[in-house]
Amino acid sequence: MRLDKYLKVSRLIKRRTLAKDVCDQGRVEINDRPAKASSSVKIGDKLAIRFGQKIVVVKVEDIKENPRKEEAATLYSVIGEVPVPRDEKEENEYLKG
Repeated sequence: MRLDKYLKVSRLIKRRTLAKDVCDQGRVEINDRPAKASSSVKIGDKLAIRFGQKIVVVKVEDIKENPRKEEAATLYSVIGEVPVPRDEKEENEYLKG
């Protein structure tokens, strides 16, 4: 499934166009690599998403095309949530850990 669609159906980001914009700005990584909106998401992937002043790291647990609202939270598990690091070195240390 495309990354922008996964972010929308999992309700990590409310709209697909917003998910595409976030990806195009380089604020999403899949398995420690910058990802485009068209990147493919698989079960077991680790996503790091920068929301304003924090980075949310989640693991993809399941992929469904049209999940119900109640099922959306089961598509991923939150690994961690940290403030945005001051520099790239600090960010890389957190994402690898």
